[in-house]
Amino acid sequence: MSNQPAQPRDAAAKPARERVVIIGSGFGGLFAARKLAHTGVDVTIIAKTSHHLFQPLLYQVATGVLSQGEIAPATREILRGQKNARVMLGDVTQIDVEAKTVTSQSPVGEAVTSYDTLVVAAGAGQSYFGNDHFSEFAPGMKSIDDALELRGRIFGAFEMAEVLQDPEEIQQWLTFVVVGAGPTGVEMAGQIAELAHSTLKRDFRRIDPTKARVLLLDAAPAVLPPFGEKLGKKAQAQLERMGVEVQLDVKVVNVDEEAVDVIDPDGSPRRIQTRTKVWAAGVQASPLGQQLAEQTGAETDRAGRVMVEEDCTLPGHPEIFVIGDMMSLKRYPGVAQVAMQQGKYAAKTITHRIKHPGGEKLPAFEYFDKGSMATVSRFHAVAKINDRIQLSGFFAWLAWLGVHIVYLIGFKNRVTTLLHWTVTFIGRGRSERAVTDQQVVARMALHREKLATEAEQAQTAENGAA
Repeated sequence: MSNQPAQPRDAAAKPARERVVIIGSGFGGLFAARKLAHTGVDVTIIAKTSHHLFQPLLYQVATGVLSQGEIAPATREILRGQKNARVMLGDVTQIDVEAKTVTSQSPVGEAVTSYDTLVVAAGAGQSYFGNDHFSEFAPGMKSIDDALELRGRIFGAFEMAEVLQDPEEIQQWLTFVVVGAGPTGVEMAGQIAELAHSTLKRDFRRIDPTKARVLLLDAAPAVLPPFGEKLGKKAQAQLERMGVEVQLDVKVVNVDEEAVDVIDPDGSPRRIQTRTKVWAAGVQASPLGQQLAEQTGAETDRAGRVMVEEDCTLPGHPEIFVIGDMMSLKRYPGVAQVAMQQGKYAAKTITHRIKHPGGEKLPAFEYFDKGSMATVSRFHAVAKINDRIQLSGFFAWLAWLGVHIVYLIGFKNRVTTLLHWTVTFIGRGRSERAVTDQQVVARMALHREKLATEAEQAQTAENGAA
């Protein structure tokens, strides 16, 4: 009798298939997985959420325009017709380059997944430029949890103001500060202004929501720097017509529960009393990038992005692709289009290698810039297609609508999004105004629990070493 372990019944019948592991279910990871459909590979997507997030519309969840389900369909639903794709829930904590394994943690334990080819598309988180304690009082805009918390804080601020007596306290609750004048900050400030000046203006009896202050702060000297001076000034002018106070060359030095401390252009300190802050400035690549750099000798930039080869692989490791917000290549911007195109390119390269082992490499990855867009207000947007074609106003807004509908995943999401946009842009209403205490406190409660667990594990390891 053989002492060899039993083999699966079909082990001899099926040839070995390339095992492709994709970390992340964002634009890069999802587009890579879909491009690998109908190929001779087995795809495993490992992500810490069960959904694919359409991040460009996250601010509309935060301001009650859309529900989270419309911009975050389940990854399994998207890929249910793709028989060679498997979805695993897990937060990847370790990549072993030598062993070719990925270790992930889920609520039910640890999993180790082997790969032949790895696509790392874990994205980026919010950067507070070394001041992570700001996050307790100024949530970022990187996840559904962030958006729901902000929705609770924004709508809750008006509710708190309604029950207060002290005019100074009321004004503090009716002051909203958005840090960062990039696309997310501009869109967020514009939506809060429209919410206060239009949607809610007749909903309260003791306060006047139109008296709310919305401040947009940035240490840079311009609004929307990537769009150029012309469009930046047009966006700023529109925001100011809506009542947004745009304050540039202003550096945020502290954030607490009751205020934001800033340094003005002349060097003088100032304290802005506000209960509701939104952080839309800066990104930091996933820490997995640093892990890969340490194991492979690749370099990283200040934001933690890994410097990759022209084919989006790590130097000396053609089996590892790093794409999207995690990679640094030719100063490409950290936008969805780069991640989508790199995901497709990585999948195309994997397929080419299987069909032509030892053959010529594909041409280097080149990003095709389709332009940038940002909404400022209802019926007003800015769009930079290239240096010659730049739009602002209503036609740019129509272009923005069309592009975002096209890239939303799923027919039903497109239909319901269009219905909600009709309610908001034509009737000025908001369909998603329900908030809960849990939305506001859950993120920090989970964060504190994580810190406590890490401290406990560190103490256990220290005691073991002793």
